[in-house]
Amino acid sequence: MTHQYPALTPEQKKELQDIAQRIVAPGKGILAADESTGSMAKRLNPIGVENTEENRRRYRQLLFTADQRIDNCIGGVIFFHETLYQNTDDGVSFAKLIKDRGIVVGIKVDKGVVPLAGTNGETTTQGLDGLSERCAQYKKDGADFAKWRCVLKISETTPSELAIFENANVLARYASICQQNGIVPIVEPEILPDGDHDLKRCQYVTEKVLAAVYKSLSDHHVYLEGTLLKPNMVTAGHSCPTKYTNEEIAMATVTALRRTVPPAVTGVTFLSGGQSEEEASVNLNAINNCPLPKPWIRAFMLLTHNCASIPIWDQQPRHVQSHINLFSLFRC
Repeated sequence: MTHQYPALTPEQKKELQDIAQRIVAPGKGILAADESTGSMAKRLNPIGVENTEENRRRYRQLLFTADQRIDNCIGGVIFFHETLYQNTDDGVSFAKLIKDRGIVVGIKVDKGVVPLAGTNGETTTQGLDGLSERCAQYKKDGADFAKWRCVLKISETTPSELAIFENANVLARYASICQQNGIVPIVEPEILPDGDHDLKRCQYVTEKVLAAVYKSLSDHHVYLEGTLLKPNMVTAGHSCPTKYTNEEIAMATVTALRRTVPPAVTGVTFLSGGQSEEEASVNLNAINNCPLPKPWIRAFMLLTHNCASIPIWDQQPRHVQSHINLFSLFRC
């Protein structure tokens, strides 16, 4: 008979759940400003801006000092390590600026994907070494939630059982470490849209990956009410010759989630998965209108596109054009 070590106190559980619910409060989404230094170069260089720390600071300051209208539509902001320790022109730390606006501060804690030996080009994510110490420091410095991304790909031979198990286990270890330090983990098992696989194949793989992730989270005694899930939408590969309707994509996505994601999970935040902002918005609108029951408590569907997550699944349906306008507002 297995026994659960009392990993979290009732007070710790309440704090985690409260943080998670604030992030996905009605009408709010996540602003992801956690681009690495290399990713920032891809944004700044094409417009003739040098990729220096000062220019990155000024870019983030532009986002964080937008007028008060953003306070009602952003529940959390994901920082890069560098950004957490930068200040505005007036000397106010970005973390304090965001928290004073009633928005939750998050931090990217993984250290990128690396090859997984013994597989056909598959990967795992590094960064577990020293993670507990980093999370403890991040908590002191104002961060209350974290992000960790694992990547899997679909082909004739992938994802392998080894890759699915390894990435699920890594995500569970990360989530457990975060919660021990009072930080809400965003669990992100991303299945890439590359390839020519059809919708049915993507749904099958998505279900297998999510099932493995939640089995591992259970094994590691992760408190689900204090977590958020960030999955891919179920779509065919970019090279698939068959084109599916938005309703078919919505049905496949909601079905995959219903079969694998426990109702205890506080929030679900979708990846755009290489879709255009309009295409992703239309798909999310179809998901919102999908007739299947959606059992997640306080679960809101959000879209991460470049640097923004926009609330989609809310108390009341909204017209898709409003999301396209929000994309324009927050687009990097």
